[in-house]
Amino acid sequence: MSQTKYHPLIHSYLKKYQDDPTSRVFAPLAEAYRKAGLVDEAIEVAREGLRIHPAFVGGRVALARALFDKKLFAEVIEELRPVVQDVPDNLVAQRLVAESSLMLGLPSEALGAFKMLLYFAPQDQETAQLVKELEDQAYEKGTLVLRTDPRPAVKADPLEAFQEKSAQAAIQEDPEYLKAGWIRRIELLQAMLQRVERYRLTS
Repeated sequence: MSQTKYHPLIHSYLKKYQDDPTSRVFAPLAEAYRKAGLVDEAIEVAREGLRIHPAFVGGRVALARALFDKKLFAEVIEELRPVVQDVPDNLVAQRLVAESSLMLGLPSEALGAFKMLLYFAPQDQETAQLVKELEDQAYEKGTLVLRTDPRPAVKADPLEAFQEKSAQAAIQEDPEYLKAGWIRRIELLQAMLQRVERYRLTS
């Protein structure tokens, strides 16, 4: 695709980036590329910019968005791990981590991200419902233990339900739930991400 076919916004950011390759304009440029369907270009620009500004949150989020579009979910989580740790109220990063975790079959990790979302946006009924459903499934599968649950006093305690097991193992034991339940939740999450995108565009 030639540059003359690019959105005018790309031309604007690209000129600024070419004038000063060390500026942080690489982040909006990468996002503009992504929205135009130029995901590989978005990833390239974002990675190049992050070499100069490795701690720039906006750059990491822009890269993670492009990686998500490429279905590179493990890389999304890797890029956003420091973001959600240092800036937990970055709701876009938390949603990307949550959905990527679900796509990788890591519902416990997804639940943690959703709980952070709910903490910062307690009025979000969709997120509240997702947290409830994920918690219910985790308790049923024995993958989540309430912090207030008493720990077994004896190693040979027969209450196996209070012992943690890997989320991946739980999913493998219930493939039908993986195919139906998680896919349904992922579709809902995608709708939520689209809503966030519309908000960003109008703000």
